[in-house]
Amino acid sequence: MTTSDSPIAPRPPEPQGPRVVAIANQKGGVGKTTTTINLGAAAAELGHRVLIVDLDPQGNASTGLGINPRSLESSIYDVLLHDVPLDDAIEAASVRNLFLAPANLDLAGAEIELVPAFSRELRLKNAIAAVADDYDLVLIDCPPSLGLLTVNALAAATEVMVPVQCEYYALEGLGQLLRNVDLVQRNLNSALRLSAIVLVMYDARTNLAHQVSGEVREHFGSTVCRAVIPRTVRLSEAPSFGQPITVFDPTSRGAVAYRDLAREFAGEPT
Repeated sequence: MTTSDSPIAPRPPEPQGPRVVAIANQKGGVGKTTTTINLGAAAAELGHRVLIVDLDPQGNASTGLGINPRSLESSIYDVLLHDVPLDDAIEAASVRNLFLAPANLDLAGAEIELVPAFSRELRLKNAIAAVADDYDLVLIDCPPSLGLLTVNALAAATEVMVPVQCEYYALEGLGQLLRNVDLVQRNLNSALRLSAIVLVMYDARTNLAHQVSGEVREHFGSTVCRAVIPRTVRLSEAPSFGQPITVFDPTSRGAVAYRDLAREFAGEPT
């Protein structure tokens, strides 16, 4: 049989560039920033070069990694609105292999300022494309809204990770987020997919946590990560010291959980 007669399809080309993950949920206080920082740090610990893009005007991912937003020469705001190269805004974190494109309060006005901008939905995508060869993983910490900043994140991303807290009303608003993901997929970014739902703030002592966990897994099946992030005081304390949990308390339950999540997300044995 000649090669042309072979029934074996040619192997598809390997995907180019890094995995770009938008960590999104329009509800506030559901662990988006905590997950972004600690998943990024745990992935960096595994040897991946990781860039965190802080797209939330509150700048919590920036302060949570020890960056003072008031002392920045350039931020993600300048990248989106003033065409500053993303490379000029990137800061090295204290964790090896971990880098950050920080945010400050200037970003609060970006939603309005982006409205008349040319290619307004693709500003972040174009900025990331210029540095893509330098990183294995890009994590975008989205604001708790479905405005233009989140649309920029979804347009730039290859996948979406959604943290879901194990509390009452956990699925509230998730349907709207998934509809927006679908809209972006159809109109701006056909490569976008929902790759992971992460259960966070899990308190094994309560029936509610078990109930919510079961409900989410029933709805979304294998999209829900096996690794579950517990509710712990140490996870809450770490950002005030400007450190990820893997540095602040490396042996804590939170650090172990985020390392498990990083290995699962990277397709490595857990």
